Amino acid sequence: MPNILSLVETNRDFAAPGSKFVTLAGNPNSGKTSLFNALTGAYQHVGNYPGVTVERKEAKRHFRDLDLRVMDLPGTYSLATNSLEERVARDVLVTEHPDVTVSVVDSSNLERNLYLTVQLLELGLPVVVALNMVDVAKSRGTVVDTAKLSALLRSPVVTTVARRAKGVEDLLEAIRERSIFPAPSEFRVDYGPDIEREIERLDGLLAMADPGIEPMARRGLAIALLEGIASERTEDFGRGILDAAGDAVDRIERLHGDPMDILIAERRHGAAMGLARQTVTTSAERRRDLTDLIDRVLVNRVLGLPIFLGTMYAVFFFTFSVADAPMGWIESAFGRIGNLVGGIWPAGSDSLLRSLIVDGVIGGVGGVLVFLPNIVLLFLAISLLEDSGYMARAAFVMDRVMKSVGLHGKSFIPMLLGFGCSIPAIMATRTIESRRARLTTMLVIPLMSCSARLPIYALIIPAFFATQWRASVLWIMYLIGVALAMVSAWLLRKTLFAGGDLPFLMELPPYRLPTMRSVMQHMAERSWLYVRKAGTIILGISIVMWALATFPRLDPETAAAGEPTVADASAEAGNDLAARQLAHSLVGRIGHAMEPVIAPMGFDWRIGTALVGAFAAKEVFVAQLGIVYSVESPEDTGAAHLREQLQADYTPLVGFCIMLFALIASPCMATVAVIRRESGSWGWAAFQFFGLTVLAWIVTILVFQIGTLLNLGT
Repeated sequence: MPNILSLVETNRDFAAPGSKFVTLAGNPNSGKTSLFNALTGAYQHVGNYPGVTVERKEAKRHFRDLDLRVMDLPGTYSLATNSLEERVARDVLVTEHPDVTVSVVDSSNLERNLYLTVQLLELGLPVVVALNMVDVAKSRGTVVDTAKLSALLRSPVVTTVARRAKGVEDLLEAIRERSIFPAPSEFRVDYGPDIEREIERLDGLLAMADPGIEPMARRGLAIALLEGIASERTEDFGRGILDAAGDAVDRIERLHGDPMDILIAERRHGAAMGLARQTVTTSAERRRDLTDLIDRVLVNRVLGLPIFLGTMYAVFFFTFSVADAPMGWIESAFGRIGNLVGGIWPAGSDSLLRSLIVDGVIGGVGGVLVFLPNIVLLFLAISLLEDSGYMARAAFVMDRVMKSVGLHGKSFIPMLLGFGCSIPAIMATRTIESRRARLTTMLVIPLMSCSARLPIYALIIPAFFATQWRASVLWIMYLIGVALAMVSAWLLRKTLFAGGDLPFLMELPPYRLPTMRSVMQHMAERSWLYVRKAGTIILGISIVMWALATFPRLDPETAAAGEPTVADASAEAGNDLAARQLAHSLVGRIGHAMEPVIAPMGFDWRIGTALVGAFAAKEVFVAQLGIVYSVESPEDTGAAHLREQLQADYTPLVGFCIMLFALIASPCMATVAVIRRESGSWGWAAFQFFGLTVLAWIVTILVFQIGTLLNLGT
C-alpha cells in the first residue's frame, strides 16, 4: 500500500549521509531572516519557488560533522490559511521532509508567535525553538523562563539575538542534536471531548490504512484533515478517510455552531496563551483584549480562588432550589405507579410478586430516579462553565493550591471531571506524563463527590437541614472531598510517590458564549448515563437487595407467638410482623453483624445494609433504604416518607456522618475495575479500596464522637 501522506514521513533523510535539511519558520518580523543570515553568512542562493513569485532563499553551512542545507521559509502566522506565502511554507514542511524545523519566535510577543510553534509541533516535525530578540523583550520588561518553556513544549529552546549573531552556535548545536535524534515532540493540545473524539476516530482509520505511521504524526494528520489542510492531497488518501473527516467536521460544526477551523484555532490560541502566561514572569506590554481583561479578575492571584468557590456555591444553590419542584413531580408519579400496581393485589395479601415490583423495583429504582433533576441541573451548570472556557481558568487558579501538595493543575482537570463520574475522570489522567503524579491523582479522585453521591446528599440534606442551609451543606460536602483529596495527595507524594515532575501546559481558550446545542447534548449524554445506570445496574442490585430483605421468610405463626428469633433485639414493636420479618432476613442479619463496627459512627443495622449495597453503586444506598422502610411500612413509599422515617430514627449529626462516610468510603465496583486497568495492578485497586474505607471509618468516628461530646446536631 502506498504511504498515505508524506506529511507523516518526518524522519526520512533525502540528502546524502552527513547532510541535513533545515527549515526556518516564523511570523513576519520575528527576526527570521536575520537569523538565517547569521546562520549561513554570504553563501546564499535566492530564487523563486516553482510556479509562484514567492522568494525562495537557501544556503549551506558546515557545522562540525554535518553539512546543513538551510531554507528560510516565507513569514507566516499559521499553516491553516490560504495566502500564497502560507501555502508555500506549508507545502515545503509537508512535502520536502525537513530533518529539523527551527521555529523562530519573537520573545517580546511570545503569545502570538507560539501559535505557529504549536502547529509545527502538532505536525510531528522535529522542532527547535529559537527564542529570538530576547534583548528587545528584556527592554520591555519581559523575561521568559526558557527551561520551563522547553519542558512544556518537549523541545529544545535556544535564546538568540539574530542581528548581533548571539546564540547562533548554541542554536547550531541544538539543530545538530535534534537531527541526530529526530523523534517528534510529544506535545499535544487538548481540543475538548467532542473534537478529541473525532480525532481518535480518524486516528484509528489512519492506523488501519498505514500501521507504520508514528502516533504523534498520525494525530497531526488527523487534525490536519479536520482543518482541511491535507484534504487537497486527495491522491494520498482513500476516499473513505476523506469522507470520514468531512462527516466529523459536519458533526462538530452542527454541535458548536462555528466552523471547525475556528474551533481548532481557539484551542491553539488557548495553548499559546497558557504557554506565555506560565513562562513570562514580567511583561510591560500585554494584549488587552476582552479575554485578557476578564482574566485579570478571574485568574487573579487574590480573587481567583474565592471567585471559583463562590461559583461552585452558586451551582449547588441552583441545583437544589430549581430541582425541588420537578423532584416532587417524579416522586408523585412513582407514588401513583406504586399504588396502581399494588392495587392489583387484594387487600392484606402477602404476594411476593407484589413486594418485588412495589418494594424492589419501584421502591428501589424510583428512589434513585427521583433525584434525576439534581443530576440534570448539576450537569447543565457544569456544561455551561466548561463550554464558556471558565473551567480551564479553574485549573489555572487551582494550580497554586495543587503545587502545595506536590501536584499541578493538570491533575485538577481529572479531579473536576470527578464531580461527574470517577470513571472518565480516572481515564482522563492519561494526559499526565508522570506516572507518580498520575497514580496519585487516580487514587484520590474518588474523594471528589461524583454524581452517584448526589442522591445521598439530596435525600439526607432536606431531611435534617433547613432550606436556607441546604446549598451551604452541599457546598461543604464538596469542599470536604477536595480538602481530603489534597491532604491525601500530599501524603502520597511525600511517601509512596516522592519525586519531582515536569511542568504542564495550561490551555486558556478565549471565552465563548456556549451554544444551546452543545450544552444540551453534554447535559443529555451525562444524564442518560445516570438513567441507564438506574435501569440496569441499580435495578439488578435493587432486586438482589429486595431478596436479601425478604428471605428467609419468617413463619407468621411463629412470629405472632413471640418465639425468639435473631432479630428480637431490634423488633421493639412487639409482634409487628413486617419489622420482625425484615430483621430476620439475610440483610437484617448482615446489618446486625456489622453493628459493632459501625455503631461508633452512630449507624445502626439499616444504614449498614445500605452501605453494603453502595459498594456496587453509590446510588443503591438510597434505593436500599427505600426498600428497608417500604418493607417495614408497605403502605408508605416515596422520598418524603423516607425522609420522615430518617428524621424519626436519626439525628442531624448522624445524617451528616452518613454523607461523610459515603463521600470518603470505598469507590464503586466499576471504579475499582477502572483503577485496575489504568494502573495495571490489582494492588493499587485494593490499596485504594481498603485505604479509603478505613479512612472513612476513622474520620466518621471522630466526627460523630466529637459532635456527640459537644452536643452538636444531636
